[in-house]
Amino acid sequence: MEDIEIARNAKLKNIREIAEKLNINEEYLEQYGKYKAKISLDHYNKIKERKNGKLILVTAINPTPLGEGKTTAAIGLADALSKINKKAILALREPSLGPVFGIKGGATGGGHSQVAPMEDINLHFTGDIHAITTANNLLSAIIDNHIWQGNELNIEKVTWKRCLDLNDRALRKVEISLSGEKNMEPREDGFDITVASEIMAILCLAKDIKDLKRRLGNIVIGYNKDKEPVTCRDLKADGSLTVILKDAINPNLVQTLENNPALIHGGPFANIAHGCNSIIATNMALKMADYVVTEAGFGADLGAEKFLDIKCRLLEKSPDAVVIVATLKALKYHGGASKDECKDENKEALKKGMHNLLKHVENIKKYGIEPIVAINRYSNDSEEELKLLANELEGIVKYSLLENWQKGGEGAVDLAEKLIDICNEKHEFKYIYDINDTIENKIKAVAQKIYGAENVEFSEEAKEQLKTLNNLKLPICIAKTQYSFSDNPKNLLCDEPFNIHVTELKLKTGAEFVVVLTGKIMTMPGLPKRPAAEKIDIDENGQIEGIF
Repeated sequence: MEDIEIARNAKLKNIREIAEKLNINEEYLEQYGKYKAKISLDHYNKIKERKNGKLILVTAINPTPLGEGKTTAAIGLADALSKINKKAILALREPSLGPVFGIKGGATGGGHSQVAPMEDINLHFTGDIHAITTANNLLSAIIDNHIWQGNELNIEKVTWKRCLDLNDRALRKVEISLSGEKNMEPREDGFDITVASEIMAILCLAKDIKDLKRRLGNIVIGYNKDKEPVTCRDLKADGSLTVILKDAINPNLVQTLENNPALIHGGPFANIAHGCNSIIATNMALKMADYVVTEAGFGADLGAEKFLDIKCRLLEKSPDAVVIVATLKALKYHGGASKDECKDENKEALKKGMHNLLKHVENIKKYGIEPIVAINRYSNDSEEELKLLANELEGIVKYSLLENWQKGGEGAVDLAEKLIDICNEKHEFKYIYDINDTIENKIKAVAQKIYGAENVEFSEEAKEQLKTLNNLKLPICIAKTQYSFSDNPKNLLCDEPFNIHVTELKLKTGAEFVVVLTGKIMTMPGLPKRPAAEKIDIDENGQIEGIF
């Protein structure tokens, strides 16, 4: 049975019943139909003095075209914790329409481990991402109107880009103001995908509405003729942007197919942004459950690094445990096997591909956290290969087989029980870099300690930018390909020495981090030759087809 059929056959409960499980009063709930709701920040203010639950971060090896099932694993784990009578909540990101209609597809799990209503969550959901798009583009409109109306602030260079929540490579670079009207000054502009917008990062890192407005006001939109920064606050746009986001800041409550609660809020990509759900949703979940299962985008070198080095500096706590998800097929792919060869038994490729998994294990330990490896098991996986993998991991890291795609929460009980033991162990969390170090040294710390690079090479433009940014006491957000530890997406083995190539640095004064662009990374993705959009349709009964 396909994911979409499994989701449709599930018996969902009215979202009020899910809220009741969490003791959320109806006055703090804003329903979007029967199965979706937003939770008011007033509820968080009521419970914020409660003791925090345990925090479990789910991450993965570097992604492959075969898929690793990280979100599926996170959902199955939350259901498994509930099965063994632990109060658990999921805290996940919202899917972007870019991947849904592009190459990756939906992001609501799979098989019997899904969040629902699946189609709604993957499409417009409660409108959060649309609100971010609108706020971003209102700021663009205000900037260009200000210039047209006489440019009182003497804006000379605009750095703020427009955005759209779709993959559209044709919009990476555009010319605007070409109508020829009086005072219209043509200039070069461009679009980012919405999940790479600084406003997305701000929404996910703000602690409340006041902090949201402060951060929005701090956005640097460009520079005046004296090379001084011009901010959103200078344009008096911070208030209207905050109004657009007044509902979007409230976390969304939905449920798993087993009727367990899930907070899905915020959706920055991990390869070009910081890859974690909102601070507000995670903090709220920690006050309402004994165990909170969250995830970080793409491989642990991106999402988990940013969760630990950026988000944890703002969270009330660090993870009590980290799960690293992999599959036999993905490990063989990282060992040099083709997509077709990964389906067959190939112990040599499996052993060779172990380097990727073990590097991620080593990296998580550098933060002072003991990880556990979770292997998403396929029904046709070789028993001999599973034994080989278990032997390779023996004495290095704990290990669990996941069968929740087929069995739901029951298939992740072993992982849940092992995690409870890990969560009860003491650990001393530490960041990979000192926030007071230079930006250059922070970049080198991540590149060398996490990616395994020999060194970092800076472009001439990046060297110039370092002169003004180097002493900022801010975290860094490295934009890098998700497919490799290096900045070359084709270098899967990373068995030869490599350097990381920094092309540009961008100060995000609202998000309060420095974005570091490496290699050929783009902040507006393109569609593949055969996008998922070609398969998505709706039948005469109004049933959506093709979302996976």
